Amino acid sequence: MDHYAVLGVSSQATPMEIKAAYRALVKRHHPDAGGEDQQRILELNAAWEVLRDGERRRRYDAESGGARGAGGSTTCAPPRRSTSGASDQELLGWLQQVYAPIDRLLGQVINPFPAALKALSADPYDDRLMEAFCQFLEQSRARVDRVDSLFRSRACPSTAQGVGLSLYHCFGQVQDALAELERYTMGYVDSYLRDGREMLREAQRRRNRLHEERRRLEV
Repeated sequence: MDHYAVLGVSSQATPMEIKAAYRALVKRHHPDAGGEDQQRILELNAAWEVLRDGERRRRYDAESGGARGAGGSTTCAPPRRSTSGASDQELLGWLQQVYAPIDRLLGQVINPFPAALKALSADPYDDRLMEAFCQFLEQSRARVDRVDSLFRSRACPSTAQGVGLSLYHCFGQVQDALAELERYTMGYVDSYLRDGREMLREAQRRRNRLHEERRRLEV
C-alpha cells in the first residue's frame, strides 16, 4: 500500500500537508459524517499512523523508495540528579527557575481544557469549532515544549528528587494527553478523546499532589 497515494499527497509533502489531507479525508469518509467505506477509513488510519511519526516515515521512505522523511518528536527525560550536595540556595534556585515556571505552564494547559472541550462538544464536525480546539492544542504543545526545555535546563537537587520525579510524571501525563487529543482531531475516534480527557484529569490530580510535596520542602 502506498501511504502517500492513500492520502493523495506526494512523498515530498510536509507534515502539515499530510495532516491536512488526512483530516479532510477522514472527515469525508467517517460514518458519523455519512461515509460508509470502512476499508477506506482503515487505509487512511494506517497511512496516518506511519506518516505522522518522523522515524516511522523515514523507515517507510527507505523501504519503499520515498524521497524524504520528516522530523521526529522528542520526549522528556527523567530528572537529572545533582552530583554535589544540594544547598538551600541550590534548592531555592531550582524551585524558582525550574519548578515554578513548569507548574505555571502545566496549569495553562490543564486548567483551560474543560472549557475548550465543552466548546468543541457543541459540534465536533463544525470546522470553526474544531479549528479553535486545534489552536488550543497547538498553544498547549508550545507550552509543553517550553516545559521540556526548562526541565532539562538544570539538574534537580538531591533534596528535591521526589518533587522532581513527580514533576516528570505529571509532565509526561500531559504530553501523552495532548498526543491522544491530537489523534482525535485527525480521525474523530472517540476513544482518543476519552483517553486524552482522562489523562489530563490524572495530570491535574498529580499536579495537586505536587503542590503538597512542594509545601513539605519548606523553602
